Parts: sequence; C-alpha cells; structure tokens
Amino acid sequence: MFQNLTRRTFIKRTFGSLLTVLGMGAGGYYYANRIEPSLLEIKQLEIIHERIPSSFNGKKIVQFSDTHLGFQYTLDKFIGLVDSINDLKPDIIVFTGDLMDEPNKYLETNQLAPILKKLHAPLGKYCIYGNHDHGGYGSEIYREIMNTAGFTILLNSAVSVTLEDNSFISLLGIDDRMLGRPDITTAIKNVPNNCFKILLSHAPDMADTASSYPIEWQLSGHSHGGQVKLPFIGALVIPPFAKIYQEGHYIVRGGHELNLYVNRGIGTTRLPFRFMAKPELTVFTLKN
Repeated sequence: MFQNLTRRTFIKRTFGSLLTVLGMGAGGYYYANRIEPSLLEIKQLEIIHERIPSSFNGKKIVQFSDTHLGFQYTLDKFIGLVDSINDLKPDIIVFTGDLMDEPNKYLETNQLAPILKKLHAPLGKYCIYGNHDHGGYGSEIYREIMNTAGFTILLNSAVSVTLEDNSFISLLGIDDRMLGRPDITTAIKNVPNNCFKILLSHAPDMADTASSYPIEWQLSGHSHGGQVKLPFIGALVIPPFAKIYQEGHYIVRGGHELNLYVNRGIGTTRLPFRFMAKPELTVFTLKN
C-alpha cells in the first residue's frame, strides 16, 4: 500500500511539473490557460426539504466562490461575472470565500465594492471568509469591501432570511478552517432547531463535523474542483480541508444527514490553468 501511494504521489508531482514547465504542449497550454478558465458553467440544483416553508417555493440562491482576483482573474471578467449573476435573478446571493488571491498586494481594491454593490438579491447578500481572505493581512481589507458592497459577513454567526408572512430559513456561516477559527456551536447557538438551515463553510471537509449538528445543507468552495485533473490520475493539487469532498453533491451521514455541495469556484490559484474543472456558478431552487 505504501509503495502504491508513493508511486501515485510521484506521478501526480511529475505531471504537475510537466504542466508548468512544458505548458501541456502548445494546444493544451492555450486551452487550459485561456479557454477553459472562461467557460463558465451554470449548475442548476433543487433543494427539497420538508422544513423549507412553502412560501419559499421557487426562491433561488446563487452561489459563487473563489474568484482569486489578481492571480489570473481580471477586473473585466469580474464585471462580467456580476452581470451573469444578476441575469439569473437570484433571491439570495452567497459568496463562499477567496475574493482576492493576495489582498495586501492587490492594487484595485477600491474598485471591488462598487462592482459587488451592483449585485441584486431582494432577500440579501451573504458571505464568509476563505483562507485567502485572511492571508496577507487581508482580513480587514476583505471585511471593508464586503460590508461596503452590502454583504452580510457570517463569522461564526447566523441570520434569519424572513419573508413578509414571517416564514424564514436560517443561514449560518463559519470562519475559514485553515487560517481562521471556525465554530459551528457558536453559529448555531440561537438558531431554532426545527427551521431549515444552510451552513456556509469555505472548507468542504468541515462537513464531517457539521453532520453532527442538525443542519440540512452545507455550501462550500475552496477545492476549485481540483483545478487541473488528468484522466485516471485525478486532481493534481487539492488544498487541505478539501481532500475528502472535492466537487459536486454529497450526502454526509454523521449524527444527522447533511447535504453538501462543493462549488468549483471561478478563478485560479498557484497554477494559471483549469483543465477538466470549469469555473462554476450554482443556482439552488428551494422547494417544500
């Protein structure tokens, strides 16, 4: 077993080096560097649960994540992303972390809040911290941008999304697992047990912990869906706390049954490529 794992690791590292040094050949380099990072995929899913009030039937949540502005993702692309999100006519918008790749080195921070402010969601805009939002002394930079843009930052806290008939669902958000201090117990402390709850956690592998709480869904990012994947080998680089759950929908059974969705994110980091891991917007339609 040890030899197999060592060989697998060696193969992954070898291919990773080849991707960087040789650029996967002229055609592969161009596709992974220029084409696939722009192939935005819009995923549509239904969230069906008996605890969702019937008044929320048809309400849409749009999740975006991991833009990593400043590495490869540009301000012009970001403006186009905002337009794409608004075209989906979301009722709720959630951002699950990593706005800038290196916040303290990004030179256009003053332009981000006005762009994000154009996002429209009648039931609110919500966000959490990712590891890059904390990195490079970025915590206060991120907080200022998101607050100015009209987002509610959920930092080990919860909020009720309420309609005119006083029916509601609860959104919980926790701090990043790598560079923050996530605390689900504090976030859920004042949330009614019998309401429908969605947890926002940048790190998807927090689902194993979250499944011990009465939480119905978790939305995460962080993994980039592997960002660069090769047939029969899989993802070349998976960050810590995204090793178990890398992309898409999972059912996690701990003390409770938890539905987890891992969004592949928008931008890139570490390697300026996406291959077999298109950028993603996810649209969740709520149903009782």
